[in-house]
Amino acid sequence: MPKMNLEERIEMSIARSKPNVFLRKDFERFGGYDQVGRALRAAIRKGFLVKAGYGIYVKAKKSSITGNPIPVVPLVQLGLEALSKMGVEADVGASAKEYISGKSTQMPMAPVVNIGKARVARKIGFGGKQIRYEK
Repeated sequence: MPKMNLEERIEMSIARSKPNVFLRKDFERFGGYDQVGRALRAAIRKGFLVKAGYGIYVKAKKSSITGNPIPVVPLVQLGLEALSKMGVEADVGASAKEYISGKSTQMPMAPVVNIGKARVARKIGFGGKQIRYEK
């Protein structure tokens, strides 16, 4: 049986992993910075991953409408997972909490994440939509 190249090893690791969001440092064990970068770009071209920000990658699925790769999780969940991997305690925004608890009937339209007192400037998003932060 031939050995797998780096791209195949990363694709297999993505397919087997439970988390949907990956940081670039999750792939450091596979090789050097440039080599991993090339393999991640290849995974994006093949549709296994989509890029959601600087060093943030998300498992992808094919869109039933356009056929293009899209994230397997909603934007708010993507942001929460990415921030928790970066060590930031985050939660859904105040308007989403009110909607979930039944205090409000208005569904929040913008993906908002409450980051508490943390300072976050990173842009997390996909397809022209980005997460907004509230304190």
